[in-house]
Amino acid sequence: MVALMTKRVLMVAFHFPPLVGSSGIQRTLRFVQHLPEFGWEPAVLSAHTRAYPQTAGEGIRDIPRNLELRRAFALDAARHLAVAGIFPRLLALPDRWSSWCLGGVPAGLRLIRNFKPDVLWTTYPIATAHLIGAALHRLTGIPWVADFRDPMAQADYPADRLTHRAFEWIERRTLNACSKAIFTAPGALRLYAERYPNLPASRLGIIENGYDEASFAGLEAQAPQDGDRPLTLVHSGTVYSSERDPRPLFAALGELLRAGTISGRSLSIVLRASGNDHYLGELVRAEGIQEIVTLQPAIAYRAALREMQQSDGLLVLQAANCNDQVPAKLYEYLRARRPILALTDPHGDTAAVLRAAGVDSIAPLDSKEGIQRTLVAFLEQLGAKRAPLPAETVVAACSRRARTAQLAAVLDAARDSSARRSVAAPLEILPRDTRR
Repeated sequence: MVALMTKRVLMVAFHFPPLVGSSGIQRTLRFVQHLPEFGWEPAVLSAHTRAYPQTAGEGIRDIPRNLELRRAFALDAARHLAVAGIFPRLLALPDRWSSWCLGGVPAGLRLIRNFKPDVLWTTYPIATAHLIGAALHRLTGIPWVADFRDPMAQADYPADRLTHRAFEWIERRTLNACSKAIFTAPGALRLYAERYPNLPASRLGIIENGYDEASFAGLEAQAPQDGDRPLTLVHSGTVYSSERDPRPLFAALGELLRAGTISGRSLSIVLRASGNDHYLGELVRAEGIQEIVTLQPAIAYRAALREMQQSDGLLVLQAANCNDQVPAKLYEYLRARRPILALTDPHGDTAAVLRAAGVDSIAPLDSKEGIQRTLVAFLEQLGAKRAPLPAETVVAACSRRARTAQLAAVLDAARDSSARRSVAAPLEILPRDTRR
C-alpha cells in the first residue's frame, strides 16, 4: 500500500541507469522505487549519459515511469578533455566529473523551483555530488542529507595529494552543513566521529547497503546441480590490487594444487567482472593455477544474480585496509542463500556482518596459511552439504525496502528539524558550535 505523498526529496546521484558497473546504482535506484511507499516522492538529478564510462539499457526499465529525472551537463575529463591522454589536473578536482557541478547547480535550482523538495539528498561517490548539494543547500536553505556510504579522505586515499586535500575540504564542508551524514558501516561512522569530535553524535547515522527482492524473482529454482563436476566458487565484482589483493589466495591455491589437495576436477573459481583481467591473468599464470581460476567478463545484473544462485559457494575478498567498509555485493550474496567463504580481516565490519548471519568460514586475506586451512575445511563442508547458509531473519532485514524505511525516517527528521529551526531562528542555518 502506498502512503499519501505529501513530502518530496531531490536526490543528487551520479550513479544511475543506464550507467553500469557500480553498486551505487542499485542504492539510489531502489531508494527511488521504495520511497513512495513511505510517503516520500523522489526526483533525481544525475549527469548526462555522455559522462558515463559504460552504459546498458538493462537498468532503464527499473526507473519508475513517473519519476522526475533531470540529467545535467557533465563531461569525463579523462575522455572528453584530454589531449594524447593528458588533461590538466585542475579539470579533475575533486574527480573526473567536476564539470557536472557547472550543469548540476543550475539544473538543481530549476528542479527546486518546480519540484519544491522538502529535503536534498546527495550520495558519494562521486565527490562532485556533495559539491552540488552544498551549493544547493547554501542557495536555498533546504535541509540536506549527505550519503557518504564509505569514507572519503583516508590515510592512503586518494593517493594524489591535491585530490586528497580536495576530499578533506569537501567532507568537512559537507559534515558542517548537512542535517545528517549517512554511512554504510559502523567503522566508517566511528572514523568520522573521531575525526570531527565537535559534531553532535546525532548528525551521523548508518544505513547499510542491501539487496532488491524483486531482482531475485524467478531465480530460486536455480540451484547447483549434482554430478561429476568441480565445486564452483564465484567472486562477482571488481578485484582491486590493494583493497582485494588476491595474491595470497593465488599462492595458497598454487601450493594446494601442487600438493594434490585440489585440482581442476575438484575446484573451479570464477572471477566475474574483475575489472583487472590483464593483471590478474598474469598472476594466475605465474602461479600455474589456470585450471582452477578463470576470469569472466561482466554480464547483465540478473544474470549475475543467477550465477550466484547456481554456484556452490560465493567468495568474498576484502583487505584489512577496508575494515571500515562492507562490500555492497555482500548483501546480494546473503540473499542468494549460498555458502560464503570470506577472505577478510576477522576484526573488520565485513566479518561482523557475516558472523551475525551465521557465516563462520572466515580467514584473513593476507594469510596464505589461513586461507589454505579455511578453504580446505570449506570445501569439505560443501562436499558433505554441511556448509552453513545465511540466517533467514538476518537476510530479511537486509532488503532494500527495509533500508528505505530507514532513509524515510532520516528524511522525516531532517524535514521536521528544519521546520522547527525556521520558526525559532529563520536566519540561522547551522549551529555555531559545528562550524569549522
